Amino acid sequence: MRENIPSNTEATAVSTGEGPVYPAPGHPRNLCLIWPDGRRFFLNYAYLVGGEFDPAHEKNVIRLSFSSHTANFQGYSLESLFMELLDHLPRFIFAIDERYVLAEDRNEAVVVEMSVEKKDT
Repeated sequence: MRENIPSNTEATAVSTGEGPVYPAPGHPRNLCLIWPDGRRFFLNYAYLVGGEFDPAHEKNVIRLSFSSHTANFQGYSLESLFMELLDHLPRFIFAIDERYVLAEDRNEAVVVEMSVEKKDT
């Protein structure tokens, strides 16, 4: 970059943070979903349009509507997870195989099924 000397042909590099990589990692608000088989998918909270919590069944249901996808979660005691999602707090949601959920584990938020579907545009 030529600083105040337009005739200077030697450009010096000035770190502005506008290069091909960020100078330091930032903290965007993403939600990363992790399945028991290791598959991962992330969505950005900026595109979260709405959410719904349905406690009507033994397995609670959370539905999140993003601008391009819909994420569905089923599990036990999911109200606390829903309240954290309301404030964009969780970075990761892990689904575990239902056969590993003990009766005493059902008192805490446990996700046993989750799916992500792309919306038709």
